Amino acid sequence: MNYQYIAYTPDKRLVKGKLSAASEKAATSLLSYGGYQVVNLKLVTPFLNTGKPLLLQSRVKPKEIIMLSRQLALLLESGTDIVTALELLQSQVTNRTLKRVIGNIAYDIRGGSSLSAAMGKHPRVFPGIYHRTIAAGEQGGNLDVVLRQMADYLERGFLAQKRIKSAMTYPIMLAVVGVGVAVILVTFVLPTFVNLYSSLGAKLPMQTMLLINVSKWLMSNGLYLLLGILAVAGLGYIYIKTPDGRYQFDSLSLSLPVIGRINLLNELSRCCRTIALLFRVGLPLPEIMTMVIHGSNNKAIIKALLETQQELIRGEGLAKPMSRRNLFLPLMVQMVGVGEETGNLDNTLTTVAQSFEVEAEDKTSAAIGLIQPIMIVVIAVVVGFIAVSMFSAMYSIYGQVKF
Repeated sequence: MNYQYIAYTPDKRLVKGKLSAASEKAATSLLSYGGYQVVNLKLVTPFLNTGKPLLLQSRVKPKEIIMLSRQLALLLESGTDIVTALELLQSQVTNRTLKRVIGNIAYDIRGGSSLSAAMGKHPRVFPGIYHRTIAAGEQGGNLDVVLRQMADYLERGFLAQKRIKSAMTYPIMLAVVGVGVAVILVTFVLPTFVNLYSSLGAKLPMQTMLLINVSKWLMSNGLYLLLGILAVAGLGYIYIKTPDGRYQFDSLSLSLPVIGRINLLNELSRCCRTIALLFRVGLPLPEIMTMVIHGSNNKAIIKALLETQQELIRGEGLAKPMSRRNLFLPLMVQMVGVGEETGNLDNTLTTVAQSFEVEAEDKTSAAIGLIQPIMIVVIAVVVGFIAVSMFSAMYSIYGQVKF
């Protein structure tokens, strides 16, 4: 059960917070053990049960974690202690899940835990790279700087995804409208014309007969066609969930024309950013590679990174193992080699990440710019074919009917 408390700290400061305990007596004992003098303690009964699966709770958005990181860095830089900073931020947060998580983190820190360890208990909110980087910042005594770096890192990924979603909104809406118009014409308009043509007994043009036959076939077998498509999609989904299927799918996503290059650039730029960030905070390269591997969702990239990590541990460095794998582009390999020789790996990889991000953004804009006119042409051809078929039949009937 969750309890909300108001208590005095050992240095006579009045604080409030939340904690989890089996009973009110256990909650009081926990607070007393931590040196707190309880003023008020009450059971919290939230609208949503926090013990339910996370899917039933409010999702924590990346921009909320970015804002939290920046605000926490600012408070720490101003001299505020970590627990007070978290309590201040908890009072400002509107997301219930994040508010609960911040309260739990503050409670763990009061119990002697570090910030990184407390965050590590909430992997759905703070990914592994986040709390591991925070741990490095705690060791280096520059936690505020590391928090800002993590905010910048998360913000770049968030903005990249937002740009892609925004750019794809118009083509998707266009496709939906085009399909909707075609369905309305074939389902409601065409049958009326078919009845008219049949009653007049006129000979119809070939394209009109083709359209009518296709429409009849779809009306008769549409359900079976839909079930067949769903069955194929389901089998494909099941296969992709297998290790071999996922690897083949991810490999294909990196080798497709146009889209494959964009996917590869996005994956490599993310790897470069992660390596640069973790190298800057002082983590060793083998451990950095582990974090990079955990941060990737592409199985083909993960396999290449694992093999590179194994050869790195054997003492072959980073650039040499990368050069043996085609997934790592020449610019990345060359700049990694330069960074290893100069000891400036973080700056060189940041430069590579910026280069890849610019190229990926340009190619994405070009691809979307190409998709839009292609979709317009395809929709125009389909709708135009339906309209011409119907009106050409009308003109044909007009020529055949004797008045």
